[in-house]
Amino acid sequence: MTTPAATNDLSALPTLSETLSDIGQQDFSTFIDAAIAHIEHADSAADLQQLRVTLTGKKSALTGWSKQLGKLDADAKKSYGGMLHDVRSRIQAALSEQQQVLDAKALNAKLEAERIDITLPARGAQKGHLHPVTMITQRMQQFFVQAGFNVATGPEVESDYYNFEALNIPSHHPARAMHDTFYFDAHYLLRTHTSPVQIRTMEDKAPPIRVICPGRVYRCDSDQTHSPMFHQLEGLMVTESSTFAELKGLISEFLEAFFGKTLTVRFRPSFFPFTEPSAEVDILTDSGKWLEVMGCGMVHPQVLTNCGIDSEKYTGFAFGMGIERFAMLYYGIDDLRLFFQNDVRFLKQFG
Repeated sequence: MTTPAATNDLSALPTLSETLSDIGQQDFSTFIDAAIAHIEHADSAADLQQLRVTLTGKKSALTGWSKQLGKLDADAKKSYGGMLHDVRSRIQAALSEQQQVLDAKALNAKLEAERIDITLPARGAQKGHLHPVTMITQRMQQFFVQAGFNVATGPEVESDYYNFEALNIPSHHPARAMHDTFYFDAHYLLRTHTSPVQIRTMEDKAPPIRVICPGRVYRCDSDQTHSPMFHQLEGLMVTESSTFAELKGLISEFLEAFFGKTLTVRFRPSFFPFTEPSAEVDILTDSGKWLEVMGCGMVHPQVLTNCGIDSEKYTGFAFGMGIERFAMLYYGIDDLRLFFQNDVRFLKQFG
């Protein structure tokens, strides 16, 4: 038998167009061998499907012979039925086997195309680091913790009472205009400062109290030096002998420790509803200009009374500062928005 030159050339298949009763066992064997030879040389799924249709389809010789079985007598029907079954079974087995061969070739080709060269150097993973705002927060906290302050936190969704009323800012007070507030309703809002944490602390603990309150705060403001969400660190100290002189000394030491150099610090009279007297804190820059960095003052007696603390027996001082503002000064950054844009090119400079 001659090996087929091409899988789509079916001329080598015996036609066997004779009447079924005229075909012998040898004829069937020759047909099977020729069919299997074509199947084994099918090198694509399309070629194999063409052979499947030609050999076993509705118009195939095998189907035509099967239709002739009904015209034969019982003995011939049994004999030829067995031979046709053998032909069909062997052809189906050859088709199935070649299909597995083609599937394996396709899989190997895909694996080869997607092969990973394990000899190439690994991509590796870059080491992460803290966000600059987090690092500045930790730097600030470290000083006050060493000075004997505890860290206190509180909810970011606050009631009007804790955010304003208890801090001596009633609904009619003009100081509310200083806070561009995100309100949920008439009673709840996103806190505009971390001062509510001070109120909650004074309600829960008896003096002496020394706490700092770092955290996120929210105001309706957004530009080069303001963000709708930013971070504050506030501090509170309540004892029987707290003085403004003690406050000035603490703040001056903090600023020099934070910036790592001797500074000229100025306390300029100001106004806050929750402190009396109040002051803005300025530092003298290298260019000879004064720069405001934070606010502070003695806790207003009414605030102490609101928290159930005897204002005749205890005094206290408080201070507050923007963490991003200190980060901008420390790193020499002129646009606060850079901290929140998540630009890796910017952030990786602080690793």
